[in-house]
Amino acid sequence: MTDQLSPVHVQRWVHGFIDTVEEEVDHLTDLDRRSGDGDFGTNMVSALRRSREAMADADVATAGILFQIMSETFLAHSGGTSGPLFGMWFREFGKVGMVTEAFTQEMLAEATANGLATVTRLGSAQEGDRTMVDAIAPADRALREAVESGSELREGLRAAARAAHEGARHTSDLLGRRGRTSYVGEAALGSPDPGAVTIAMFYQAAQRSAD
Repeated sequence: MTDQLSPVHVQRWVHGFIDTVEEEVDHLTDLDRRSGDGDFGTNMVSALRRSREAMADADVATAGILFQIMSETFLAHSGGTSGPLFGMWFREFGKVGMVTEAFTQEMLAEATANGLATVTRLGSAQEGDRTMVDAIAPADRALREAVESGSELREGLRAAARAAHEGARHTSDLLGRRGRTSYVGEAALGSPDPGAVTIAMFYQAAQRSAD
């Protein structure tokens, strides 16, 4: 058990996340066909593979360097509307972890809160709009509660992963209010938002990295 995520843990987190998205690319693509233009999964995998290539030669001396690489790659190469938002999301984790050797739970809560604020501002989305925010916001609350209650890091990450998963699942019941899904209307009901599902994968990978 660990109360911090070292660069080794972060490597496990990031590569586990990339592996999961690659494994679920067809599922993510199918979800996006129901609520968007169907390119979400392929765009995510393309940018994540570029990120993995860029990480191969990285000096992993700080906890945030891999997220910084992911951010730069997404902002430079990702397509669609979600790509830049994910780039800015990863950027907040890179910024918080750039000058430290390990993430504490407080730092992860800070990065999540900053990421939520950034994505909300840039995407003009709020919780309930059927976007990635619907998974980020519950994870944010779970991590803040874990910090306030003094929970161990692994317990906090488990709570965040569970909250993000439930938030993503709940988007199946929501009408889209932002992006292409807002034009689909009731046709998207019954299927979760792919961006929210990807955020849930992100926190599930974080939880596994600490086990």
